[in-house]
This record gives sequence, C-alpha cells and structure tokens, in this order.
Amino acid sequence: MVDEPTRKPIRASRALPRFLESLQVATTPQVFNPWTQHDPTTDLSRGAPGHRLDRLAAHLAIKARYLLIGEASGYQGCKVSGIPFTSERLILEGQIPRVRTTDARLTSRPRPWSEPSATTVWGTLHRLGIAEESILWNAFPWHPHRPQLLQSNRTPTMTERWNGLPVLQLLLRLHPKARIFAIGRNAEWSLQQIGHPGVHLRHPSMGGASQFSMQLDAAL
Repeated sequence: MVDEPTRKPIRASRALPRFLESLQVATTPQVFNPWTQHDPTTDLSRGAPGHRLDRLAAHLAIKARYLLIGEASGYQGCKVSGIPFTSERLILEGQIPRVRTTDARLTSRPRPWSEPSATTVWGTLHRLGIAEESILWNAFPWHPHRPQLLQSNRTPTMTERWNGLPVLQLLLRLHPKARIFAIGRNAEWSLQQIGHPGVHLRHPSMGGASQFSMQLDAAL
C-alpha cells in the first residue's frame, strides 16, 4: 500500500498546474499519453495534445463534490477527448460542463468518436443533477492499448496500475472533501491501495449501464 494516511489538501495556487505536469510523462510503447502524444491516424493536427490538456484543465477547475474513478483511458473517449469517460460527440452536443463546443473536433474521423460508457456516465450525472459538481478520472490515467493498435483497449498490467497511484493521490489531494466512487473493481483496488476506498459502482460497459445508473442513484 502506498503510504498516504490522510488526504491533505495542496496549495490552490499551484495545485492544478502541478497535477497536469504529473500527467506529462513518457510512456511505454503500449501506452498512449493523450496530453503529450499525437496520433497521426486520427488527430487533425499536432496541436491536439495541447488542446486535450486545456480541456482537462477546464474539467478539473472546480472544487468537486463527487469524484468518479474508472480504470483507464479508452480509445473512443479520453484518448481523443482528453477527459475521462468523455467522448467527442458529447462535447459537440454541449453535454460537458466548462468545456467549449467551438473547438470540439480534434480528429479526422468523419463521425465524431462516441463511447457507450461515456454516454451512460454523463447521462446519469445530468439526470441526477450532479454533472456540474462531478469530476471524472481514471486510476491509470493514460491509454493502454494492444501492440501497434492505438484504436484498441486493454486492461492495465499490475505494474501500470501501481504507476498510476501517485497521480491518483494528487487528484484526491486536490479535492479532499469530495465523495469518491470507484467504477469497476480495478478502480476499487487502486483506491484501496492508497487508503481511500470509494463506493463501488458497476462499470457501465459489458451490459452494466442500468446497474451503474441505479447504484449511483441509490448511493446518493
């Protein structure tokens, strides 16, 4: 277990920039960093990583009441949008608080990228009236993919899951009073390792959408 017994808040003046800096690290060949790397197969320009970082900063620029933590960035969501559990389509539709729709297209795909889990999560947050107070994150913040296939997902290895814990700790320190929800068992494991177990929610993928929505509703 990582040794951090309490969620001590960090100074607001440098908190968010420091957190964003922690994401801009080199990754392995089978991990894509949405906030530093350019994907020539789908990104419209080499400026896409910077735009994704700006979007993430806007998403994080609140004192959250709720933190919903998932497993890892997906290729249809955070990998192209820069925000966990968030698709390009949802940004275009104006569903994401604090994120502008005017520069939503960062990819060359004819149809905007759409992720089923993102649709479920944001739809539930809006239905429950907590979208403006919520921040979404992933225990392993970067995008793990299969070899030579950026448009794919895979489960993070145990080493990768450990590598994501320091970033997760920083996020919790940014929002020491937020209520934590673990979306899926891997997110639950990561939160347990740093001593902050969250309320477990079924992951909305693989037929879990209705259960996720009902569990979050019941927990609130």
